Amino acid sequence: MGRREQTGALHGHVDSSTRTRLAVGAMALGGFGIGTTEFAAMGLLPGIAQDLEVSEPVAGHVISAYALGVVVGAPLIAAAFARVPRRLLLIGLMVAFTAGNALSVFAPSYGTLMAARFVAGLPHGAFFGVAALVAAHLAGPAGRGRAVGQVLMGLSVANVIGVPLVTWLGNAFTWRYAMGVVVVIGAVTVAALLAFLPSVSIPVTNPLTELGALARPQVWFALLTGIVGFGGMFAVYTYIATTLTSVSGLSATSVPIVLAVYGVGMVIGNAVGGRAADRSVIGSIAVALAALVVLQALFSLFAPQPFAAVALFFLIGLTASALVPALQTRLMDVAGEAQTLAATLNHSALNIANALGALLGGAVIAAGGAYTAPALVGSGLAVAGLLVFVVCVLVARRGAEPVGARR
Repeated sequence: MGRREQTGALHGHVDSSTRTRLAVGAMALGGFGIGTTEFAAMGLLPGIAQDLEVSEPVAGHVISAYALGVVVGAPLIAAAFARVPRRLLLIGLMVAFTAGNALSVFAPSYGTLMAARFVAGLPHGAFFGVAALVAAHLAGPAGRGRAVGQVLMGLSVANVIGVPLVTWLGNAFTWRYAMGVVVVIGAVTVAALLAFLPSVSIPVTNPLTELGALARPQVWFALLTGIVGFGGMFAVYTYIATTLTSVSGLSATSVPIVLAVYGVGMVIGNAVGGRAADRSVIGSIAVALAALVVLQALFSLFAPQPFAAVALFFLIGLTASALVPALQTRLMDVAGEAQTLAATLNHSALNIANALGALLGGAVIAAGGAYTAPALVGSGLAVAGLLVFVVCVLVARRGAEPVGARR
């Protein structure tokens, strides 16, 4: 009989459910820090550009550098550190994230800041992927969807609290102070992980086993579903400020409030999506994508009406966030032994979705379309994502791959 893993600093002092909540909370705090640094950078661009004496479009490349770090880091870290115990890996990833942000605080030049943002992005996808695996393991089969949603909740809460706070701080003082807050969050997260995160009995693998995920068609289907289906939300989100001011007639000062409302939708969506995934992973993905088709089409029609525009934007955030825990769980279901790589690739896929949605939304505007056109693009992408997922399920049910655990 195998040795039971010790549960860390709290073993023997509190019950297992409390230990699980504390561990998941520590991982969610890490997600809060990651979400804060990722999204706040957009609001800090004017200050960065002025401080480093570059144009704002050039300063915007630091956002691309971070996203590139996410896309590159997720699969490389998952494969290269496959043999590292998950508790140690999560702590190491948060140390690396904190160090990357500390480099950003003290970056003396634009080139240095670009490198620092790339470094800060490297642990992003791997942290969320490994944290999802650990949370699902700690919660057990009946509660894994909720646990994954709770880890991702940190990312959503960041849009409600962290991003507005550090954006205000950066604009009131300097963007370096804002990055400094993220460093503090990272350091506190490291301490929380050390205190509350138990060792878990998830088997470590090896790089070749992890890379085996790439040979599984169902993994690619799930990733493509996320890239295409989730890309639609980013087509709307990227151009929402101008849409609200030029189409809905809202003032520029109201845009941060609307973004906070969107963030609240994300928080609710994570909670709802996690519970829905525990009932049916396949059903959750299908319903969320179908809802995004309808909501984004309605947004394109009712954007000129301020109340309707805000309400629909809130629902788009809620529905898109509800999709993420189910996609994450789906990847864990179809990855076989390559759990870590598959889980981390989800976040690479979502960053590609970000780029895809922004690119296509911008293309229709550049071609002469109104600022309501990106929402139609988003609706079309959600349709495409739904079609990909239908094919995914049909192929699985014909025996090419398992449909997924218990779903």
